[in-house]
Amino acid sequence: MEFFIYLIENYAKYKGTSADNVLREWDSLGITSFIYDMYQRYSTERIENAFDDIDRLSHERHIKE
Repeated sequence: MEFFIYLIENYAKYKGTSADNVLREWDSLGITSFIYDMYQRYSTERIENAFDDIDRLSHERHIKE
């Protein structure tokens, strides 16, 4: 859970928004659990790799809507 909080706070800074807004967006796209479950991978790579992956996931989900 600590890494997830770290990830969401840093992703929010990267996007220029708040962690609340990021979580709301992830929830609306249905990707929050997936991102949380990716802890093992995301915690061993550069955080920018996680950001790139999350951006890709978000983009793919937006296209499906």
